[in-house]
Amino acid sequence: MAVLGIDIGGSGIKGAPVECRRGVLLAERFRVQTPKPAKPDPCLDRIAEVVQHFDWNGAVGLTFPGVVSQGMVRTAVNLSKSWVGVNIVDLVGERLGRPVVVVNDADAAGVAEVAHGAAKGVPGLVMLLTFGTGVGSALLLDGRLIPNSELGHLELGGKGAESQIAESVREATGQSWKKWAKRTNDYLAMVEALFSPDLIVIGGGIDKTSEAWLPLLKAQAPIKVAAFGNQAGILGAAMMAYRDAARSRRTEASTTQS
Repeated sequence: MAVLGIDIGGSGIKGAPVECRRGVLLAERFRVQTPKPAKPDPCLDRIAEVVQHFDWNGAVGLTFPGVVSQGMVRTAVNLSKSWVGVNIVDLVGERLGRPVVVVNDADAAGVAEVAHGAAKGVPGLVMLLTFGTGVGSALLLDGRLIPNSELGHLELGGKGAESQIAESVREATGQSWKKWAKRTNDYLAMVEALFSPDLIVIGGGIDKTSEAWLPLLKAQAPIKVAAFGNQAGILGAAMMAYRDAARSRRTEASTTQS
């Protein structure tokens, strides 16, 4: 079953149909600019543009850069605050007229990496950290997602970790990789003390330059570079929608049999 995955980012909204059992894109990604300001209505227009580009009539998996709980947006750090309190599942579903599943963007990337990427087959607790505009996180225990961890907002030295170690901050301040890694190692030590992961996967915009920073990072757990780069959100969102559709079919079959 193919599902359209769409990834909402602070600068772009991109999507592609996904073959979920193999974890591969079935077409080249299509990308549009995230509107400024990124309020719900103009974002819905861009999402619909992606759907129309692929002439898509089936299920849609959508990432959101914030906490989404029971379909409700709780935080929207890099988009308009007017998203907070919106039921994004209902809003997007009504606009598209299709079944929609919405998941945090880092959580989607974690799902993809565990199913088909750098963390495939790894037992225990996998921690994915994404370094880009901000710092995202995903926790997966034996392949099962623990949603909305948001570890980038932990306090590090009296300030939010994201404001110190995001890739956007490193670029804006002209930090060397060595200086960035020193602070990031403090962060890794903190999250390891809290969660004791069996594997740390690092992705986001930073994964394109892994040869520069990977040798500088230190942790007790093994560290791997994410396999899917900027495709991870699209893949993971589609996979979550695929699983939701499969659960619905099983429930319907069980109800019919009883």
